[in-house]
Formats: sequence, C-alpha cells, structure tokens
Amino acid sequence: MTHPKPLLCGVELGGTKCECLVGTAPDDIRERITLKTERDAAATLRRIAAVLRDWRTRHGTFSALGLACFGPLELRPESPEFGRIGMTPKEGWKNVDVAGFFADRFADAVGITTDVIAAALAEGRWGAGQGLTDYAYVTVGTGVGVGLIAAGKPLSGWHHPELGHIRIARAPGDDWPGGCRFHGACVEGLASGPAIEARSGTPPADLPADSPVWDTVAHALAQLAHGLVLTLAPQRILIGGGVVSERTHLFPRIREYLRLSLNDYVDIEHAAGRLEEYIAPPGLGTLAGSLGALAVAADAASAKSTRC
Repeated sequence: MTHPKPLLCGVELGGTKCECLVGTAPDDIRERITLKTERDAAATLRRIAAVLRDWRTRHGTFSALGLACFGPLELRPESPEFGRIGMTPKEGWKNVDVAGFFADRFADAVGITTDVIAAALAEGRWGAGQGLTDYAYVTVGTGVGVGLIAAGKPLSGWHHPELGHIRIARAPGDDWPGGCRFHGACVEGLASGPAIEARSGTPPADLPADSPVWDTVAHALAQLAHGLVLTLAPQRILIGGGVVSERTHLFPRIREYLRLSLNDYVDIEHAAGRLEEYIAPPGLGTLAGSLGALAVAADAASAKSTRC
C-alpha cells in the first residue's frame, strides 16, 4: 500500500519579501504566495498566519511547518532564545520570536533555520547539491549569506555562519567605504543589492553589465569563495539570490578573480572539477529559498516520525 506524502508548509522570511508555499515537494506545490516584509514584524507575521490558516482549511493539516528566516538567528535548541532574530539590520525585527509565533498557532512540528542554510538544504535534496556531502550556498540579495553543508549536515557552532560579514582583501585602487553599517566594506557591504545601489546610484536590476561596479562585486564574491576553498574546501560553491540570478556575466568574472587570488596554491579543478562547474548557479534557481523552507519542513516531519 502506498502512503500519501505528508503535507508540508514552508515560509521563507526574507529582508524584502516573504514566500509561503504548501505542498509535498517541488513537483507538488499546491499554492504559493508572496508578501512584503514590513517594518512592523507583528503585522507581517499576522498576514502570514492568515494565509496559513486559509490553507489549513482548504488543504488540510500540515504535518510540519518549515521556517527559513533572515538572521542572525538563535538556533541552539537549548537556548531560551531559540528561534529568535538577533541583531538584525532589518528595522522592527530585532528579538522577534519567529519560531514561537508559529509553534503556538500551527503544526506541532516546526523547524527553523536561516534562509540561506535552508536554501542549501533544498539544493542538496532537490537541486545542484544532490550527491554532494560538502558544499556551500551563497545568496546575494538584500544581504549576503552563506549556508555551509559539511558531511551532509549544516555546519554551525555557537552561532550559524555569517560569512557575508567577513572582511576581505579589496580590489586594487578600490577605497569606497562600503555599505554595511556594522563592518563597512565586508562582502555584504560591497556586493549586496543595497550596497550596489548606494555605490552606483542605480538599483542592481538596472545597472548596465559594463558598469565597473560589477567588477568590484565579482571581486568581493571571489574573495568570499577564496575563504571557503581554504577552510571548508567544499565540493561545489553555488551562488544565487536576486542580485546574481539575472546577471550571468558575473560568474566568469568571479571564477577568474578566484583563480587569480588562489594563484595555483590549490588545484580545484583536479580535486573538484572545472571552475565552470565548481562556481555555479543553484539548480533550483530563484526557488531555492522558498523550497528551502519546504526542505526544513520535510526534515521536521522526519524528526517527528522518528520520535513517535
């Protein structure tokens, strides 16, 4: 007898928008809706809750709910602050108890992780990370984040990785102070959407491909990749997010800057394959984040069935 797949619900809370979906897998999405991430966190969460209540009425009870949220987040289960947002630059969201809000209202199995770790999990389950045990997913959008998978599991210590905020070697002659209010010219301060707009005066979507700003973005992302290669040594580095999703011209530049930066110190192509495949876009494209929330729900459902 074939048992139906458990119904899952996923919510991706991003800095600009929230994606909600219900289904069982990428090929079985019953509904999907996008909401704006307001400065008023309570109002945003109430709007999401209204969508989920409607879906529960029309589609049935969720086996599990997955939350993929911008950070920083407290992800240690033993912490009394588990599931809360920390020192975020997103106004109105500091110390918001995201996990608690949904656990009190919906499924008895609620999973939560950062949006970028969730996207990495989705790529491993359904996308370009399938078959890999060690890989990185980089998102470049409102912020820059990195999800690390090592030995098949998300890598985290007392805090989840925040590699978008590392300080890097600057491109020669580049002395722009950067757009990160915490660290100035960190990777996020040089390559995120708001940083690109602050520097160029033009939103990334409208910035011409021959703008010199794109070279500084590619250089910053290559420096991030340099650090990843020499620490985790991932089998693949996937780079997605709104800033790069329509900018395929960035990938050759990132690969070349990485090659120059490593200066033959390690042989990536011998160990992990051609650079064109090593630094690559996500297999799930722009859906990696929202499907990440569904992957978190699937893991929560699996953990729930193991406990039962």
